[in-house]
Amino acid sequence: MKIDRLVSIIMVLLDKERIGAQELADLFEVSPRTIYRDIDTINMAGIPIRSVSGVGGGFEIMPNYKIDKTVFSADDLSAILMGLSSLSDMIRGKELIHALAKVKRFIPADKANAIELRANQICIDLSPWIGNQSTQFYLDRIKTALQSYRLVSFEYIAHHGAKTVRTVEPYQLVLKSGHWYFQGYCLMRNDFRLFRLSRISNLQIKAENFTTRDFQKPIFHYEEFLQEMQTELKIRIHQSIMDRVLDYCTYDRFSSDGDEHYIVDFPFIENEYYYGILLGFGNKCECLEPLHIRAELKRRIHNMSAIYED
Repeated sequence: MKIDRLVSIIMVLLDKERIGAQELADLFEVSPRTIYRDIDTINMAGIPIRSVSGVGGGFEIMPNYKIDKTVFSADDLSAILMGLSSLSDMIRGKELIHALAKVKRFIPADKANAIELRANQICIDLSPWIGNQSTQFYLDRIKTALQSYRLVSFEYIAHHGAKTVRTVEPYQLVLKSGHWYFQGYCLMRNDFRLFRLSRISNLQIKAENFTTRDFQKPIFHYEEFLQEMQTELKIRIHQSIMDRVLDYCTYDRFSSDGDEHYIVDFPFIENEYYYGILLGFGNKCECLEPLHIRAELKRRIHNMSAIYED
């Protein structure tokens, strides 16, 4: 049983007058049975939660009950503050400000400095060093559309530079591997699609509202599938790009080759993205095998060189 889910349930109950078991189960992606066990645990911890049956029923904290500030440990409060603060840097809004204010009310005066110190021990900054400066603007606009159930339209650059104009019902903002996406139902494709914010331009919130449909959450766990697609290269790299190569594989794949070079067993998938990674290492990296990958890299380098010939 995860303490962070229990803490989150308490925060939800503080924010809402009443919420159903199924809604909580959907929110935390667990079964209703798990939610009932969590509620029992919270009750045992001394926070009286009652169940109201019938239409409009659900769980609620008993009226007039004041939660003891000591219900949250310093670690609990530090973790909550850390998470909310990192989100507030990228997704601005009154609800996050209010949530931070509510959490801070639980901090006893004599523990305020210690909790603030712990919360600052880890910094989660989701903003990019450089890149598309429209991301923050689009995050704010899509968040507005999500909350008001309004259609959005935009121009989208897909694979191989194909440009289309989309009208979409937005359902979820997603941060994956340092990039922001949103999942929505595309009226052109008549299906759910995942859109990367950096590939969007001319985003507009439409006047029309939409009726929500059964939401299909995007799938992000491709580990087994990717492992089946992967092949292993032997590359020889100069030590000056070692830090960059470590972004894609672990140090146990490196073996020394002289004073300044390494031989690396490099995980690779034969697509544009991975060829781009190898070419991005420039003349500090040489593919040794397999030979057909080496030949394809040679062909691509030749084509690049031809662009600069007089």
